[in-house]
Amino acid sequence: MKDSIVIDMQYADYDLIDGTPNVHRHHIFEGVANRPLSDADGLWVPLSQEHHEGKLSVHNNKEMCTLMHIIGQLAYEKKYYKDLCGIKDDPAREQFRSRYMRSYL
Repeated sequence: MKDSIVIDMQYADYDLIDGTPNVHRHHIFEGVANRPLSDADGLWVPLSQEHHEGKLSVHNNKEMCTLMHIIGQLAYEKKYYKDLCGIKDDPAREQFRSRYMRSYL
């Protein structure tokens, strides 16, 4: 799995939300088609068991899931734009839509 582009890797062993240790790596864009893309693009975050699979977790709470999708898309667009600096038009949003088949913004 590629390093995360969402967080600084020095914090990869701590929960994104409250900083607790002992984390799972959550693929921001899940599913059969999107999990390999999340791996390749570094779109994962560290989450504790409670935030990953608990009652109010990304897998059981629509608002938390939507928030993670927004965070992931913004990280992707920032990275994509940074890699293509110098191009007048910002193609990052369209590139994201093309790759993940929708926009969360």
